[in-house]
Amino acid sequence: PIVFQKFSLSLKNYENFDANELLEVPLIPLLQMSRKKQLPILENLEIIGVTAEGKSVAKPNGQVVFVKHAVPGDVADIQITRKKRSYLEGRPVKYHLFSDDRVEPFCEHFGICGGCKWQHLNYEKQLHYKQEQVTEQFERIAKIELPEIRQIIPADKTKFYRNKLEFTFSNKKWLTEEEIKQDKIFERNALGFHVPGRFDSVLGINKCWLQPEPSNKIRLEVKKYALENHLSFYDIRKHEGFLRNLIVRTASTDDVMVVLCFGKEMKQEREKLLIHLAEKFPEITSLMYVINPKKNDTIYDLDVRLFEGNDHIIEIIEDLKFKIGPKSFFQTNTTQAIKLYQTVKEFAMLKGDETVYDLYSGIGTITNFIAKNAKKVIGIESVPEAVENAKENASINNIKNTYFFAGDIKDTLTDNFVKKHGKPGIVITDPPRAGMHKNAVKQLLNILAEKIIYVSCNPATQARDVSMLCEKYTVKKTQPVDMFPHTHHIENVLLLEKK
Repeated sequence: PIVFQKFSLSLKNYENFDANELLEVPLIPLLQMSRKKQLPILENLEIIGVTAEGKSVAKPNGQVVFVKHAVPGDVADIQITRKKRSYLEGRPVKYHLFSDDRVEPFCEHFGICGGCKWQHLNYEKQLHYKQEQVTEQFERIAKIELPEIRQIIPADKTKFYRNKLEFTFSNKKWLTEEEIKQDKIFERNALGFHVPGRFDSVLGINKCWLQPEPSNKIRLEVKKYALENHLSFYDIRKHEGFLRNLIVRTASTDDVMVVLCFGKEMKQEREKLLIHLAEKFPEITSLMYVINPKKNDTIYDLDVRLFEGNDHIIEIIEDLKFKIGPKSFFQTNTTQAIKLYQTVKEFAMLKGDETVYDLYSGIGTITNFIAKNAKKVIGIESVPEAVENAKENASINNIKNTYFFAGDIKDTLTDNFVKKHGKPGIVITDPPRAGMHKNAVKQLLNILAEKIIYVSCNPATQARDVSMLCEKYTVKKTQPVDMFPHTHHIENVLLLEKK
C-alpha cells in the first residue's frame, strides 16, 4: 500500500488521473500506463440554465454542454470530460465571471459528496428552477400546457431537515484532491456516503448538514469505536467485512432510532459496540441491528432485531401519531410533509360522504390524515410490513374508517376489488420515483373516479403517466412543494378532474 500511495503521488498531475483507482490495482500494469488523450477546453462559456437532473447547461453555437458545479450566470472555461452524439459533459477549470446568484457552500464536503449539489445557488433561485422544471417536464413529456402553477411552497428549514440518513462503512475511503497532494498515508476506512458514480468508494463525512443531532455525534462515535477496536469495515467489491451500514432516524418527538447493519455475525464484537452506543447515547430510544450477508444493502427482506428500547419511534403529523419502524417509509422531511398532506386534503375538498382510494399508501400517513373528512378510505400498499404499520397507526389514533390491503397496485386494483369495496369518488396516488405501472394507469381510466390527486417526487414520470390519464382527465391544479433544499428534487401535487 505504501508503494502504491507514493506512486500515485508521482502521477497526480496526469490529466483525468484518479489516484483512488491506483490504490486498488496491481502496480506493474500501471507502469505501462499511457497518458490519456486530453479533451478540449471550451473557453468563455456562459451558463444559461439548469436541467431536470440538476446539472447546469451551456449552449455554445447550439451545442448542448452539461456542466457540473456551475451556476446560471457564470462564465467559465469548461474542460470537456465526455463526448456524446447529442451533447457534451464538462467541468469548470477557470472562471471569468461569477453569477450574482452564486453563494458560498456551507459544507466542507460540497462538490464531492453526492448530496446537496445546489449549495452554491441561492435558495430563491433554487425554488425558481425547481418550479421551471415542473413546467418543462410536462411540456416536453406530457405535451400538455399546465394551468397556472401555484407558487412553490418553500421549506421552513433548509438545513438539518431530514429525519432519516443511511451511512455506509467502507475500507475504500475516497481521497480528496487535497489529501492526494499530501505526502503521507491516510486511513482508508470510512463511514459516510457513496461518491457519485463510484459504487465501491465512500467519502468519509465529518459533519453532515442534513439531519439534526445526535446524528453526527452518533456516526463519529461509531467510527471512532470501530477504529480503536480494529473492527473491519465492509469491502464492497469482495463483499466481506463486519461493519456495513448505519441508519439513523430522528423525530420531532425527540425519539431517535439507530440501526446497525453487520455483514456477518460476530456476537461478542456486536454486543460490545451496541452496549457502548447505548451507554454513550441515552437519548437513543430504539437501538436495533440486522445481519446482512447479501450482496445488496436492502434490509426489507431481513429480520431487524431489537437490542434495546422500543422497536419503533413516534412521529406526529398535526394531531395524529405515527409509529415508524426500521423498514417503514416515511417522508424524510416531516415539516414539509405536513404541507404536502394539507395540499392533498385541500385538492380533495372532502365533504364526508366520499369513498377514497389511497394508492401506494405506505404506513398510512395520507390515508389516516384525510380519514376524518371522508366516509371511507382504502389504502393499497405492496410492502406487507407497511400495511401492518398502517393498520396499527389507525388503531393508535382511534380511526375506524380506513382499510388497508397488501399487494402490487397493478395486480390488486382490479374490477373485482372495486366491485367489492366500492367505486372511489377520489383516488390519491403517491408512487415511487419510477411512477405508476402502465396497467395501473389503464385501470384508473377504467374506474373513472371524479378526481385523481397525483403526488410525485419525479415530475418526469408524473408527466408520462398524466399524458395517459389526459385521455379522460384534465389537469386543474398544480402545486410544487420543496421537500429537499439544496438539491434539484421537487415534490409535485396535481389535481385531475374527469372530463
